[in-house]
Amino acid sequence: MNDRQTPPARQIRAACTDTTVTVYQAYDPALGVPAARTGRFPAAWKRDRMTWIKPSFLWMMYRCGWATKPGQECVLAMEIDRTGFDRALERACLSHYDPAEHTDRAAWKRALRDSPVRIQWDPERDLHLRPLPHRSLQLGLSGDASRSYADEWITSITDVTPLAHRVHALVQDGDLPAARALLPHELPYPAPESTPSVSPLA
Repeated sequence: MNDRQTPPARQIRAACTDTTVTVYQAYDPALGVPAARTGRFPAAWKRDRMTWIKPSFLWMMYRCGWATKPGQECVLAMEIDRTGFDRALERACLSHYDPAEHTDRAAWKRALRDSPVRIQWDPERDLHLRPLPHRSLQLGLSGDASRSYADEWITSITDVTPLAHRVHALVQDGDLPAARALLPHELPYPAPESTPSVSPLA
């Protein structure tokens, strides 16, 4: 994010258009390369497993180590339908108990059991992948949400591994302005009001 103003503690920031929002995942090239080539996940992609999507490019870089961690050497940018993304947010439950969101732990466990979508708020990262004081969204999809994501919401899949390598090389060279200029333009996203623990837009 290029805005110098300090973001709220928990805010969704994403590259988006009027109809799509971009999220990131990292895979083994055996899965990621054909997905980018065809615009769809191959049969080997497990639709019944929890899958985590991240709107933050730099958090994805932290998670995959700039596309160097085993099994995460191929970073994909998925453009997905905003209607589906918003529907997932509306159905989401926090992955951890928060007394500000739930009356008690039993209520949280019921919500967790009934929801196919998990929200996790993790520290955002800077270009050196150090934690920042504000948090970034991870969205976990399971069951019908995972299947809808794979088969209905995705409008395009792009292999952004070369971008990850270019940005990383510039960071290693100490050219942070050039590295920052290559980052996807992520802006505060107007999440549905029911999204757990999200800070409202000003």
